[in-house]
Amino acid sequence: MVKGELPKKWQQSANVAKAVQIAFDMDTQLQYSIRRSALDKGISPSEQIRYLLALPTNKKPKRPRLTVSLSDQDYQQLGERYQIPADQQLEIKKSVIEELTHFAQQSEYDKPK
Repeated sequence: MVKGELPKKWQQSANVAKAVQIAFDMDTQLQYSIRRSALDKGISPSEQIRYLLALPTNKKPKRPRLTVSLSDQDYQQLGERYQIPADQQLEIKKSVIEELTHFAQQSEYDKPK
């Protein structure tokens, strides 16, 4: 390694850090169309946009996940819902995952037509 050069395993992260995220304001129908197309392909909306713009895309998501931001008040409410102290956030997260899994198993969206 040359002095001042990043280790190989850090170089990719450095390149990602140089990328600039941009947001597009577009009507609801256009957003829905892009999101739905991405969902049908099992990719993120940003990957779908890259595909539509003929930019390189990742072969598969690095960490496919859904996210939600939870405040202390949200943890308090969920703790009450699941009868778990609000400070036991990991246990609350497990209960949330169980509830979302139950939803997915019962959901009309997952049933073949």
